[in-house]
Amino acid sequence: MSAMGNKIKGKAYVYDRDDIDTDMIIPARYLNTDDPKELVEHAMEAIDPDFPKKVAEMGIEIVVGGENFGCGSSREHAIWCLTGQGIKAVVASSFARIFFRNCVNYGLLPAICPGASKRIRTGDEIEIDIAEGLVRNLTKKEEYRLKPLPDFAMEIVTAGGLLRYIKRKLEERR
Repeated sequence: MSAMGNKIKGKAYVYDRDDIDTDMIIPARYLNTDDPKELVEHAMEAIDPDFPKKVAEMGIEIVVGGENFGCGSSREHAIWCLTGQGIKAVVASSFARIFFRNCVNYGLLPAICPGASKRIRTGDEIEIDIAEGLVRNLTKKEEYRLKPLPDFAMEIVTAGGLLRYIKRKLEERR
């Protein structure tokens, strides 16, 4: 795997709740910009106004949530405000389909791991091992099974998103 590698390791920030919608991730009033630096300032503002500060201070790279993460309207801004913060993956019990696909299209790993938000705590060091299909909680010395992504989706994520994937495929044809 190129852009991402086979493993993502980092500190987790956990929301032990279901149905975190895209308006909670980035409120609609900020959809008039596509500047990641501006979007970052408002990430998770509706449910956690200090999220950007905490992520920066703690060195967070992975967000963990419950069922139906990213439900609501389709907005790429929800991905941009997370990746702009340096978030490399979202681990959740399940994802809303459009958010899941937006993650894939923008190179943010959507890792399906049922019950993760009940077992992982904010600040835990975790490792997502894509090849093995595991989330390892290095802090607690526990392992949790991942639902594997379809091969095509994994190829897009590891390329860094859909545009990079297409560009690579076009270059391979030459």
